[in-house]
Amino acid sequence: MSIGGQFAIAAQVYGPELQGFSYPYPLQHYAFVSQGRSLQMGYMDVAATGKPNGRVAVLMHGKNFCGASWVETIHALSDAGYRVVVPDQIGFCASSKPDSYQYTFQQLAANTRDLLLSLGVQKAIVIGHSTGGMLAVRYALSYPDRVERLALVNPIGLEDWKALGVPYRTVDQWNQRELNLNADGVRNYERATYYGGRWKPEYERWVDMLAGLNQGPGHALVAWNSALIYDMIFTQPVVYEFKNLCVPTLLLIGDADTTAIGSDIAPPEVRAKIGHYRDLGKQAAQAIPQATLIEFQGLGHAPQIEDPVGFHKALLGWMALRD
Repeated sequence: MSIGGQFAIAAQVYGPELQGFSYPYPLQHYAFVSQGRSLQMGYMDVAATGKPNGRVAVLMHGKNFCGASWVETIHALSDAGYRVVVPDQIGFCASSKPDSYQYTFQQLAANTRDLLLSLGVQKAIVIGHSTGGMLAVRYALSYPDRVERLALVNPIGLEDWKALGVPYRTVDQWNQRELNLNADGVRNYERATYYGGRWKPEYERWVDMLAGLNQGPGHALVAWNSALIYDMIFTQPVVYEFKNLCVPTLLLIGDADTTAIGSDIAPPEVRAKIGHYRDLGKQAAQAIPQATLIEFQGLGHAPQIEDPVGFHKALLGWMALRD
């Protein structure tokens, strides 16, 4: 994310676990011990409002999003008869921000597995967006018997940026960058990278959520966890293991997306060749066994937000299929 300009005060500020931000469904908390620390994950567990079909969908949020950002998808899935579980991962949103934590996608996957087991969920359709797509892949690789189907919405990690020449940022450098995060910088980055230069008033809520969390009383701890998470994302690619996925997988790709971690500091020749989702989606579909690719022409990083009607029609149609 390219964060520049003066430090701006968000319209709202929120607590270190997003206290004060309104979630669309009741927010619950799962308490557990990990790496010797008492932690909690915020989550929503939404029952089917349509005729229950006995199936569970788990939604995994992206780096600049939260479980609450899935509101339209939760509604669509619940109305279609699915139980929907939506966790906030450790380090994000309504969950704990430890002062030190060894962030790995394996650890976050294990945390999620334990949360689901505590809710009696043995198997689920796992849907991941952006960084949540990287986590969803790792979850499916780690616990294939617990995944009925896998859907990836503009996942990052479709390429290995460091192998392609993007310079490494230290955790301290990421931290300094995150300490300067403000609403104007978030909005400008998302408009340019996520939405192809377009902006709608309804996107503002997610800018407010992210900037308000960062500028609240947990400012330093939120930034530190964000830095640790960025290091995890950059150093733990999943692209080399796509061939090992053994569940039916759907790629839902807005082909105008240009997201690539570290593109802001990459040399011009490197920047020019990364973040091309129009190509990356096709490459991923070729690498993943049992893959189905659905492309949304002209849409960006979050097709579920840009075109919820078209997105949910495609997702629900695929979910209704039986192997």
